[in-house]
Amino acid sequence: MRVVFIHNRRGVRKTVRLNGWARVALSICVLGLPLTTGVFLGVQLGGGKIGFLLDRSLDNLQEEVAEQRRDLQAGRRVAERKVRALSLKMSEMQARLVRLDALGERLTRMAELDDGEFDFSQVPAQGGPERPGESVPAPGLEQVFSALDARLRNREQQLGVLESLLESRRLDQRRSLAGRPVESGWISSSFGLRTDPFTGHKSWHKGLDFASRAGASVLATGAGVVTWSGRESGYGNMVEIDHGDGFVTRYAHNQENRVDVGQLVQRGQVIAAMGSTGRATGPHLHFEVYKNGRAVD
Repeated sequence: MRVVFIHNRRGVRKTVRLNGWARVALSICVLGLPLTTGVFLGVQLGGGKIGFLLDRSLDNLQEEVAEQRRDLQAGRRVAERKVRALSLKMSEMQARLVRLDALGERLTRMAELDDGEFDFSQVPAQGGPERPGESVPAPGLEQVFSALDARLRNREQQLGVLESLLESRRLDQRRSLAGRPVESGWISSSFGLRTDPFTGHKSWHKGLDFASRAGASVLATGAGVVTWSGRESGYGNMVEIDHGDGFVTRYAHNQENRVDVGQLVQRGQVIAAMGSTGRATGPHLHFEVYKNGRAVD
């Protein structure tokens, strides 16, 4: 194989004869140069594309991580709100339990129940045999709170009704007439037909007379409202009390009245001092009871 070299300026030609190995080497160089160039260009172009794909994949991965982080933060905020709501619910239920305990203790005192039987300061006793093999799934926390809240509302309503009934009964007991209208003394004249001490004739006595020393305490026989406190013809200084349900009591011949009209009085409260004002022969209390406008014994 011959290779001719020509010099451009001088036009000199030089021929080189190549043997077998030289021809092989030259052929490899001639054929390998385009291949090497193509491989190089392919690597350059392909490497850029691969880099682009890698960058794009990395961006997608970072976006997914950021989205997961946002979802996690949102879930954490939701969980925190639920925890705060449950904490507030727990505080509210604890306050309601305190009120129920106080109400229960008050009702126990009102009903005069045994403290050992209804001790609201202790946890209610519970128990029962364990049944092997029985497995009940644990309810969710919100379900437990809802059930407990419903039980609390039910207990509040029941205790409220019981309180109203006991309070009504207590008011009825206070309004009801009981006991003597004087701290000390004796009955000097009974209810009904008697001889009038001034005329000597038979007359109807509409009350009871209690004799004692002047100035002795006169007591209300039931809770009520004072509807009269002043002088009344024949009665002298008199106090009248309306007890409701048609009951009215009168306390006459007082030395001094110690309550005013419109005043609320309780059973056993001192309302006057015993005297002999009005139509009286000496210090005593004239006591009358009216039911729906009629004098009763």
